[in-house]
Amino acid sequence: MRYTLRYAAGSDVGRRRQVNQDSVYASARMLAVADGIGGQPHGEVASAAAVGVLSRLDTDLRGFDLADVDLVEVLTGGLRTIDDRLAATAEQEPETRGMGTTLTALLFDGSHFTAAHIGDSKGYLLRGGTLQRFTRDHTLAQALADDGRIDPSEVEGHPRGSLLMKALLSTGSGEADIWTFDAVPGDRLLLCSDGLTATVVETVIKDVLGTFQDPADTVPRLIDLANEGGGPDNITCVVADVLAPAAA
Repeated sequence: MRYTLRYAAGSDVGRRRQVNQDSVYASARMLAVADGIGGQPHGEVASAAAVGVLSRLDTDLRGFDLADVDLVEVLTGGLRTIDDRLAATAEQEPETRGMGTTLTALLFDGSHFTAAHIGDSKGYLLRGGTLQRFTRDHTLAQALADDGRIDPSEVEGHPRGSLLMKALLSTGSGEADIWTFDAVPGDRLLLCSDGLTATVVETVIKDVLGTFQDPADTVPRLIDLANEGGGPDNITCVVADVLAPAAA
């Protein structure tokens, strides 16, 4: 059985930043959040380049039955194109050299999602009342936890929690995580930059995702909560619901 997506997306500069370095894209096939790396030049250029490549990829896929397409290879190729775009931009505009971005993206074929993730933006799945984060941060704090050097409970709020080990960079990118998972009617997915999770805890995120029925109402509520918590960073969210076909 083939399913459809109902989705909404939004982005806000937050309360303390002057520039929004996040970029977002959402369609019936492609969902993506990119967060330009702070502390390096032109993060907004890097995130826009990443999302621009995926937007073009989405356009190129129109007319294809994605169930017959190798979506892992499609997303892998998209990441290579992003690498090339970032490197070419830095070559043409030397002031952008060193720019980079995170990326969390989902490609939907009607029954499965193919995910690509690098950096510390996050992806969540609300299914059957249980919220699960399906991405793993590529940060030094997470690496320390994986090695047993700190307790997993110490990752959030760790002094090195924002130090990225992998990202998409104009000077050469790390390897992204790419995998697939099944879609189930009633699933609700959230992709977000860390501007949301910096101030809104997962229990509150779960409550909001479970309370608001329409993604178009859910996204602004999450952004408002992040700003009410101080809005220290840019805030970007995509919420998407998996819908079964309407009965004939």
